[in-house]
Amino acid sequence: MKTILVVNSKGGCGKTTLATNLAVAFARRGDAVALADADRQKSSIAWVKRRDKSKPGIVSLNWSKVENIGEDKNKDLDVIVIDGPGGLRSELAKTLIAEASEIVVPVLPSVFDWDATFKFLDAISELKRVRKGKAEIHLVANRVNRRSTQIADLEDELAKRGYPVLCRIADRVVYAKHAAHGEGIFDFADASSRDMRSQWHTLLQALD
Repeated sequence: MKTILVVNSKGGCGKTTLATNLAVAFARRGDAVALADADRQKSSIAWVKRRDKSKPGIVSLNWSKVENIGEDKNKDLDVIVIDGPGGLRSELAKTLIAEASEIVVPVLPSVFDWDATFKFLDAISELKRVRKGKAEIHLVANRVNRRSTQIADLEDELAKRGYPVLCRIADRVVYAKHAAHGEGIFDFADASSRDMRSQWHTLLQALD
């Protein structure tokens, strides 16, 4: 079973958007998928409730408390995607990282978030599971605006520090539109969705 934790150092990075769309991507290819919500807002749980039964099913798990982690986990699952809490200060976040086989970190191409991002990545790297190579970190430049002039500088700085950015995912309103119906871009085959899905290929290959 693959356990993918989506986690970041602050709110507004699009963590839940990444988690829900990853869950859809794996479900669409036929995997048995659970989406575990470890955030106090429980946005992922609400998303699953909105999902139409005609779409590939995704199991919802409430892991918002430390004592809930692992609860209702079915051994027949192929993938668990965890929508993690913000930051690493809580015992919950550390416990989740200890369970993860893959860690996806969305970063915003904003100079105001750089210091927090670097500190967060350094903190993750010091955790025993990551240090021993049992969990790999995957950085995603998220909510990238076509007019952004800071993304290249951020990627260069992250690479210098040993944290290469795996892919860029554009800031598109269609993500919010799909989320309102418990859907993701991998639920659709139109040209626009295909164009957006191509931005995810490198991440999905790395997680495989």
